[in-house]
Amino acid sequence: MLKVQNVTKKYDKKKVIQDISFHVRKGEAFGLLGPNGAGKSTLIGMLCGLLPYDQGDVEVGGVSVRKNLLMIKKKIGVVPQDIALYPTMSAHDNLIFWGRMYGLKKIEAKKRAAEVLKMVGLSERAKERIETYSGGMKRRINIGAALMHEPELLIMDEPTVGIDPQSRNHILETVKKLNQAGMTIIYTSHYMEEVEYLCEKIAIIDNGELIVIGTKMEILNRLAGGTVLKLKVENATDQYIEALKTIPGVEKLVLIEEGDLDLMITDRQQVLGKVVSLSVAQEIPILSIHIQEPNLETLFLQLTGRSLRD
Repeated sequence: MLKVQNVTKKYDKKKVIQDISFHVRKGEAFGLLGPNGAGKSTLIGMLCGLLPYDQGDVEVGGVSVRKNLLMIKKKIGVVPQDIALYPTMSAHDNLIFWGRMYGLKKIEAKKRAAEVLKMVGLSERAKERIETYSGGMKRRINIGAALMHEPELLIMDEPTVGIDPQSRNHILETVKKLNQAGMTIIYTSHYMEEVEYLCEKIAIIDNGELIVIGTKMEILNRLAGGTVLKLKVENATDQYIEALKTIPGVEKLVLIEEGDLDLMITDRQQVLGKVVSLSVAQEIPILSIHIQEPNLETLFLQLTGRSLRD
């Protein structure tokens, strides 16, 4: 369904997307995982033809985005990170507008709007203006607009940012059902648990580079040890932090914020005892210690040296 070949994007001679290649099979749910500023939105802009790329090519269904953008637009639906709706129009009228923009006839657009409103759970609020909606409801209509022409490929850029848990769960369940019905999904997020829940194949990008790709199990198998000791202390000194790094079994230390430290470790028993002993010796009060088992976030920490949500 999607083939990305050696795509590069520059701004002022600086590469913000660096020679990225991957493919997405028809009917697959593909996750792009990375922190804010990793390059996800820039990459998505190039996949759907909103941003030109400097090198490489992108194909959707075997058709080049560079050579036949109009045909590509009929195949894809895009859910942008920012709300792309008219606030003074009703949800129903917004959907009809976007359906018409996608090329639907008026009768087709009205019929499809009713189907989409039911799909996103907002049929009873159809005639209300978008400006009266909660953030979560706006997000659901934002997704509905991208579904009006029944696209083959749905591209979603951070669709659950800043919303309530109920709307978030509804969006995740809707995306899951769409994928189970055969729609190809590209889902970008810096929320690890969403990508894990929805996606069969996952790519992690950081600083514009593709650093790992595969199924969840394939990429977790790359972890060396992979256990994280999450340590919260009071009045951590530079001397204390440097001493933590020298403890045998500590592979990497990341200072998340003042007093919050993540230690990538290989031997939890040995490391835990030495951390406690060091803290007592240097009179650094320990507020909490938590052992986190290997997951995508620990993999990201190991590969990049920083937290997924940094």
